[in-house]
This record gives sequence, structure tokens and C-alpha cells, in this order.
Amino acid sequence: MSLLLIASSLTLPTTTVYAAVSTKHKTSFPRKGNSEKSTSRTSAKSFPTLARTTASRKVSSINAIDAAGEAVIVTGTRDANRTARNSSSPIDIISGAALARTGMMDVTDALTRLDPSINSNITAGSGVVSGIQMRGLTSNEVLVLIDGKRRHTTGVVSTYSGAEHGTTPVDLNAIPISAIDHIEVLRDGAAAMYGSDAIAGVINVILKKKTHGFNTFFQSGASPFSSLYGSHGWNYQLNADGGIALSGNGYLHLSGQIYHADHYVTGTNYRPEDYNLGTPEETRESLAFTFGRDITQEIKFFGNITYMHRHIEDYMTNRLPNILPEVYPWGFNPSKVNEENDYATTLGLSGDHLFGGFHWSLSTTYGADESHLSTINTANISYYNAYGWTPTKGFTQGYRNGQWANNLDLTRGFKVLSRPLKLAFGAEHRLETYQITSGNPPSYLDGGFQGAPGLTPQSAGSWGRNVWAGYVDIDYSPIRKLDLDFAGRFEHYTDFGNAESGKVSARYEVNSKLAFRATISNGFRAPSLAEQHFSSLSVTPTGAAGSLAPDSVAARLLGATSLKPERTTNVSGGLVFEPLKSLHIAADVYQINIRDRILGGGNYNGALAEEAIEATGIALPPSLTSTNVTANYFSNAASTRTQGVDINADYITHFGGFGSVKWSVGIDLNRTRLHHLSNDTMENPLLNAQAISWLTTSMPRSKIILSAFWTIGNWDVNIRQTRYGQTTDNMTYQIAAPAALRYSITQFEQFENSPRWMTDLEVTRHFLAQRLRATIGVNNLFNIRPRKLPLILRYNGNSIYDTAVSGIPMTGSYWYGRVGYSF
Repeated sequence: MSLLLIASSLTLPTTTVYAAVSTKHKTSFPRKGNSEKSTSRTSAKSFPTLARTTASRKVSSINAIDAAGEAVIVTGTRDANRTARNSSSPIDIISGAALARTGMMDVTDALTRLDPSINSNITAGSGVVSGIQMRGLTSNEVLVLIDGKRRHTTGVVSTYSGAEHGTTPVDLNAIPISAIDHIEVLRDGAAAMYGSDAIAGVINVILKKKTHGFNTFFQSGASPFSSLYGSHGWNYQLNADGGIALSGNGYLHLSGQIYHADHYVTGTNYRPEDYNLGTPEETRESLAFTFGRDITQEIKFFGNITYMHRHIEDYMTNRLPNILPEVYPWGFNPSKVNEENDYATTLGLSGDHLFGGFHWSLSTTYGADESHLSTINTANISYYNAYGWTPTKGFTQGYRNGQWANNLDLTRGFKVLSRPLKLAFGAEHRLETYQITSGNPPSYLDGGFQGAPGLTPQSAGSWGRNVWAGYVDIDYSPIRKLDLDFAGRFEHYTDFGNAESGKVSARYEVNSKLAFRATISNGFRAPSLAEQHFSSLSVTPTGAAGSLAPDSVAARLLGATSLKPERTTNVSGGLVFEPLKSLHIAADVYQINIRDRILGGGNYNGALAEEAIEATGIALPPSLTSTNVTANYFSNAASTRTQGVDINADYITHFGGFGSVKWSVGIDLNRTRLHHLSNDTMENPLLNAQAISWLTTSMPRSKIILSAFWTIGNWDVNIRQTRYGQTTDNMTYQIAAPAALRYSITQFEQFENSPRWMTDLEVTRHFLAQRLRATIGVNNLFNIRPRKLPLILRYNGNSIYDTAVSGIPMTGSYWYGRVGYSF
């Protein structure tokens, strides 16, 4: 079914789409098994990056080139010889070099520049990572794999406003960009293949496995128009990787990254009250190792190790001098600090000819994310009043999310009625664990620390569950132009029971220029351990907000019930069309229904919220405004329907001595509608108008990426235009609003971020036979920002932008320089 257009990843010309433009063969649509060769109209000189990357993949133990010169994919298929063009679902293939060339410092941000179906939240506090949003759904509905193996999620749940409220995404930024060979983006539901979470799609990060060479680059930049006198978010990163050959046809590839970003302030005068209006200070060190060798002629050993340490410091709301003049006579600015460690290891064996011809793979993967949160530049006011002193910093809470997965996969090809059939089946066991650690006593006693108080022992604990799964996948071609794929999966969770999913796909090739594809599937997403047990609390000078575990006594006071899994139905269909040489078009429509969607529902304020928070063991200061005390919990709050269309096209123009230009356009249009709203045990709706807007209108209704990549001699020039569509948010009235509206959870001001175009420009000069590269670039050339909020919607009077929605960054222009060297 899904034949992936050569340029399904049509968002950036420098996005190396392996299925798109072969350096040796033209971009037709070969039938399965067709290895006929033809003359290329695209030379390696025209696309040196493509040529280099394709060559590098020939030494990979996971990736290969088929007989027709096409890159073989490993996502969305059990067929070891399937290419992106004839895959069972739409696949975007984005090279690691293309990620680096976006100029973005993080993998997540780079992907948003390359794929119109992908967005990310524009702001995140300490401990929270930016998650991948695909096809209008949140990071909870996107599965992330590393070399085909399920990646663990983070331990800290996002409690910030917007679509990502309540999510626990995988931290893609834990993987060094230098370690990534390419990323395969599957834009289709795949729960029948991979299990829970694969609803909107799958991100599969393929790591480098080259046996030779060394590559490095250094980049530094800033947002120079951030403020008049303040921090511009200056940052830098150093990336390096290299490989060596081992005996027994083995390989060892090492990669690393060092990253630092200064605190960014988006105010105008860098006043203390503006410190929290920006992005955190962050330092990150990450490593990746891939390795493998032949044990015997029939058995191969493979594995990888990744590790990241992150220090991140985030300013919170400034406290005036009258809060505690004895300790802070000029006021103080509490900051939340996270010391995070993220690591994973995969070890495996694979071979052929088991039971007379089955290819088999046996692997084990263990990974975890650990966050140790503390608050600095703070004070416990009640503690000071009682004892005459107060700690000014201390540990507040810790979160650890771990996963141990064991997989056995078997595949074999057969002939049925003289037609090819591929059979795959296997089993998986996962042990998932989650741990919450309470803070030091002064961090939570008598109201706790200002800014971010600690968790009480009542909220701490350790939880775990086992998951047992089995699957079967049959791919059959009953006639020459038709391919059918059937997949089914069964999973048993020890904490909530069973889940079943299935998928049927079809692909029909009319001729070498036109093919149709379609899929119908059902799936599920299991409630994570974090969603079931996470709790958090933040306190400001005027209010407090608590996120409560659904099974806790506190949440039960508000009408919470136990979580159950989400159930989904996906339907999609599309075509791939090549009307002219070098012109490739792909279009897919899709509909995703989600029942019992798990959201941060249950929104309460006032006396009831105070009672629930105090049930966790926290004594709130008496000076708080009651209406500004809120509490919520996770619930199966609603059912939704997401509909959309993806359109991709690319074209190559050759100008002889003036080089070549690759033109591309990528479009994603989508909308999410609420189909059912659930109630709590007290018959109150679980979502208010604000939460509904986060769910349905806080992500861009459309995203368009237009790009042109011009290569001429030793110069590369890339221009990219990105249009983010409208977002709408029902926002809380703040201090400047009339008292009757202030902090209301039933009445909101609707705020629209109008569509915005952003322009990115990058120029690269190659030296020393392409070994040395020097680049200057700017993202968001014209310093486009979101619309500014009216005063009545500005939190504490100083929040300038609506940070609850995705799209245009509040940081404005980012100017950078990069130098790289390879040998």
C-alpha cells in the first residue's frame, strides 16, 4: 500500500529523501521485484549530500540499498527489502545532515522545520521536554523508536498550558544530532505493529553505523532582537562522530554533543519581573555508541548505548521586596532547577535459516529517564516565621520512568499460488516502572518553598507493571500490481487488562507514474504510569495550581475515576503521481477517531481546589486569592475526531553551469473536533472551554513549507518559507481584568494568533574538496513573533505572548554561524 513518494519528506531540499532521488536511477515507480535500471538525470555533483549519505548507508548493518538503487526502510514494514516508494504507509526520510542544516539546536525543533505534519510546543519549563506533535495530535499519540526499538518516555509530566498539557514525550533531544544517520517518519496509525502510542504515527531514529571517517561541526548563534538590555539566548553546540571497523565484519561508531543555551528573556528592559518570560538556561552533554559484529556466519551481534545529562534552570515569577525583606531586601526570583539523566542500552542477536528459513532477531532494551528537581533563590515564609530562618534552596521532588523491553521477531517469505507472501510474527515483554520521590521537609512544610514547593511523602511511591504482547503480519501480492498487508496484535497489561488492534492496507499501482494506497486500522493507547500517579504543585504570590494523581484521595474529592485506555480508529487513503520527469506529487487524506482520550481534565478552583490540594499534605499560605487556586487530574475526558490532508511535491530544475535547484512544497491541513465530553462522578463536565480550545484549536490548522535548495559549484543556498496557520486559545482573565472575571474557570477571553510566514536563509561554502564547510544562516529572518496579548490576559501583568499554542516562536530571529570538517 503506501508508496512513498520520492519526496515524501518534501519539506526541505536538503532533506535527503532516500526514496526520492537516486543518484544512479531515475525516480519512477518500480513494481515490486522490478530491478530494471535506467539512466539518471541527477548527478552526484548536483546533490553531493545525497550522494555522500547514500554511500555511507552501504556500510550500515541495518540499512541497505536494493537492486534498483533505492534505500531500504525498516519502519512500517516487516519486509527486509521494502523501500519507501512501495512501503505500506507514507514514509518521510530525513537525513541527519539535513537536521543539522536547519540551524536548530535540537532534533525536535529541526524536525518541525522539515516536515509539515510535525509541530512542537513553543515553550517548556525546566524538567519538561518539547514533544513531537503529528497530524494535529499531541506527543502522547506519537511512538518513538531508536533503531526500531521502543524508546522510554520522560518522567516529568507537562503541567503547562496548551495542547501538551499532561504529556510525557520521549526526549528526542537526548540523541546527539551527530549520531543520527536518518529519521524515518511514518505518518499512519501503527498500533497493530508496535503497540500502544502509535496513533498519529511513528518516529524511528536510525543511528550511524559507519566503519570509518570522522565528522565534526561547531555552531553558535543568538536571538539579537530579544531585548534592549537583557539576555539574547546565546547558544553553542559542538558535535562529533567517527567510526572504526572491528574484526569479524564488525563496527563501532561513536558520537557526542555538547550544548549550551543561555537564558532568553523576551521582555523589553530585562526587568526582574520579566525573567520568567522566555526560555530556560540549559546545558546538555550526550553520547551515543553503536556496535556490532558477526559471531558466526549465521549469527550477528548488534547493540547501541545512549546517554544524556541535562542541567536546566528556569526563572519563575519575581517576588517583591515586601515578601521577605529580612532575607531578600530587594526581592527575589525563585528558579526551578532540573538535573536530568536519560540513558538506554540495546543488545541483540539476529540470524537466518532458523526452522528452515526464518530470519530471526532477539533483543533486549533497558532505558530510563531520571529528573531531580530543586528550587533555588527561594524561601519558606512560614518556616522562617516559626524558626527565624529558612533554607534558600533545596531538593523538591524526583521522577524516574524506566522501561525494560524484550523482543523476538521472526520473518520468512513464501510462495502462495505462485505469488509472493511475507509472514512475520513475534512476541514482546515490557516491564515498566515509575517512581516519585518527595522533597526535603522544608520544601513542603507549612506552605513549602516559594515558586515550586516540594512534593510531600503522601505523593511519593513506586509503581510497576508487566506488558505481554504478540503479533502477526502477513503481506501478500495476489496479482502483479496489488499488494495487501494484514496485521494484528494482542497485548495484556497487568494493571488494566487486554488490548487488541488490527490493520489492513492496500496498494495498487496503475502504471509506473500512478499508484493508490489506503489503510484502515484500529489501535489503542494505554494510560501511562505517569498519568496514573503523577502529582505536582506550583505556588505564586497570588495563587496555586495542583496536578493530582487520579487514584489519590485528593483527586477523588474532585470526582476522579481510574483511567482506562484510549481506543482509536484510523482511516487513510492517497495517491502518488509522477506526471513529468523530476516532478513528484503525493497526497493523503486521513481521519483519526479517539475514544476515551486521556487529558488533563477536571478543572476546579476556589475552596474545593484548596481542600483537594491540602489533602496532599500541603498547607497553602492564607494570603492566596481563593479563585486563583486551581486543581486538575488526568481523566478519560473526551472523544475526538481529527481529519486532514498531507500534500507533498518536488521538482528539480537544471541550469547547466548555474547549478541545480530542487523546489519542494509540503502542506498539512487538519482539524480536531470534540465528539463527546465526559463528566466526573459529580456530573460536572471534565473539560471547560479553555481545555477544549487546547485540544481542538491550539495547534495550527495548517502548515505550509516552501523551499528551494540551490547548489552551484562549491556553494549551497537554501531558502525556506514556512506558514503557520491560525491558532485559537480561550485564555484566563488576569490581574488587570475586572474582579468578577479574574481567574475564572468558566469565562474566558478568546485570543487568536493569526497566520504567520517565517523566512529561513542559509548559505554554505565548501572548501578542501568538500571536507571543510563554513555556513552563515538566519532562521525567522524578519523577526516574526506571535501577536501580543492585551493587558487583561497577561499573567501577573507581564506575560507578553500566548505560550499555550504551537507555531511561531516568541524568540524571534535566530542568527548563527557553523563550521564543519569531515574526513
